[in-house]
Amino acid sequence: MQELLIAFCKWLQATSLGNFVSSTLWAYPYVQLVHFSGLSLWVGTIVILDLRLLGLTLGRQNVSELAEQLLPWKWTGLAIAIIGGISLFSATATTYFQNPAFRIKFPLVLIGIAFEVFLQHKAVSWGREGSLPIQARLVGLFDLALWLGVVTAAVNIPNY
Repeated sequence: MQELLIAFCKWLQATSLGNFVSSTLWAYPYVQLVHFSGLSLWVGTIVILDLRLLGLTLGRQNVSELAEQLLPWKWTGLAIAIIGGISLFSATATTYFQNPAFRIKFPLVLIGIAFEVFLQHKAVSWGREGSLPIQARLVGLFDLALWLGVVTAAVNIPNY
């Protein structure tokens, strides 16, 4: 399986996108800007909802309404982050693939995306109940911890 993934990484690096991002002076920093902008939007909307679930902010705002208001911003941020992330990955895919911090970050991101789908559905039902159940607070805390793990792994990628 590892050989197959390394072959995919080599192929991706050899694509026109991989070559462009890795060999153009301004492309990599620009793509990083796009990726970080998408991440800021994605993670920022997640943190707002999680803090509301924990009861730390926007106490008068209905959780269901807040989740619905943040929905388009959240998923737009993810789309932008994915486009930037794939572009960055394509520049040095084999290096990223072997990076221990990236190997932690990538599965956490996949788990986090799946968890956000779950959370979006649960937030709608929690918002209708009036007071939030304890599970809402636990979910908000878990979600914050999960994304803190993603960010911690991501900032450690250059260290390997």
